[in-house]
Amino acid sequence: MQDTFISHLVELRDRLVKACAGVAIICAALFAWPGPSAIYDFLAQPMIAALPAGSKMIATGVISPFLVPMKVTLLLAFLLALPWVLYQAWAFIAPGLYAHEKRLIAPLVISSSVLFAAGVAFCYFFVFGRVFKFIAEFAPTSITVSPDIENYLDFIMSMCLAFGLTFEVPIVVIVLVRTGLLTVEKLKAIRSYVIVGAFIIAAIVTPPDVVSQLALAIPMWMLFELGLFVAPIFVKATQAPESSSDS
Repeated sequence: MQDTFISHLVELRDRLVKACAGVAIICAALFAWPGPSAIYDFLAQPMIAALPAGSKMIATGVISPFLVPMKVTLLLAFLLALPWVLYQAWAFIAPGLYAHEKRLIAPLVISSSVLFAAGVAFCYFFVFGRVFKFIAEFAPTSITVSPDIENYLDFIMSMCLAFGLTFEVPIVVIVLVRTGLLTVEKLKAIRSYVIVGAFIIAAIVTPPDVVSQLALAIPMWMLFELGLFVAPIFVKATQAPESSSDS
């Protein structure tokens, strides 16, 4: 018993080391090319495009011009290495799972990663440009809009996290149905409340402009409908053999 426990700890350590090594390798590659400065410039492009020609962001901290691009590079390295990290987690737990449990977890892990990345990409390529343009146009002429790079990083990270998490709505629906906490019929019955909730959440987590609020609320609603469509298919495909024979 103790030998088995120790062997599991050794396996966990090896998987963590491999996951960290993957992040470190990608981080080193990003430092080599394109470099932290170029990565931050790409991240700042939506804001720079909305500012008057020739305008730049400012750094109020002494080490901010060095520290902030480093943070962005490390975060990007983790996101790019996420499939490898998730694979290591999967390789650790998979031997202890039944076949139907593997069919349950693997699609959820893959699809949740894809949906989170899709939410971040949607936020960057579609939402940011419209939000920053609205802010720049709304600002009084007596104000010079020169965002601080640390505040900008905090804002875009919170926005990307909000969109990434809200794009997980289909996964939440599938898990609720698969675990039996709610049925598809019950979720359909509360659809109107879900739609209102989507617009309330969008109003809370996005800036006070209609475009960004609609850009979050409408996809959230559509993804809820997608979850309702996929959930019965997923439940049927991941049932245990004895459950399938009983039904």
